[in-house]
Amino acid sequence: MQIAIVLYDRFTALDAVGPYETLGRLPGAETVFVAEETGPLRNDTGNLALVADRTLAEVPNPDIIVVPGSPGPLPLAANEPLLGWLRAADAGSTWTTSVCTGSLLLGAAGLLRGRRATSHWLALEELKSFGAEPTGERVVTDGKYVTAAGVSSGIDMGLTLLGRIAGDEHAQIVQLATEYDPQPPYDAGSPGKAPARVVELLRSHAGIILT
Repeated sequence: MQIAIVLYDRFTALDAVGPYETLGRLPGAETVFVAEETGPLRNDTGNLALVADRTLAEVPNPDIIVVPGSPGPLPLAANEPLLGWLRAADAGSTWTTSVCTGSLLLGAAGLLRGRRATSHWLALEELKSFGAEPTGERVVTDGKYVTAAGVSSGIDMGLTLLGRIAGDEHAQIVQLATEYDPQPPYDAGSPGKAPARVVELLRSHAGIILT
């Protein structure tokens, strides 16, 4: 089974690395990082680079597609080489997934029309423009499409899909091996829990985040 994790300039690192560390532990799977061109791609802070070892053209038929998000996904919604690859690869994929605003790229490719999907809470309403039905759930499965909410939820998505494919016990082994046992110091991980001032401070940057 081949897992293709898509990279592009200014991707969010944990969106890609979370599924890599969980879903990538699927027995017998080959995980490849793909991009329009091979070589290093820097994340949204510019301080970290992951290397695309295959071009999109070199990976036409992955079994699982993982699309990470970024703080500026909307310009990528006009990137026809990427969208065209997503449509073509999706035609033969077993699972097509996204993390955070990566769902907007799936939407722009026309893959989420009429489907339930999630994204980062700041971008959730943008899904409507692509014909999707936004939901605030952390991980949403609709047919073969699995979308995860913001950033850290990519770990949950990876474990969820790992359980579907390899069984609950294997997913639990991976969860234990990675010691994924969240105990955050603050209860502010969603707009429904965070202090109102914190929500508004982040919301005031929403336009910057999405463009």
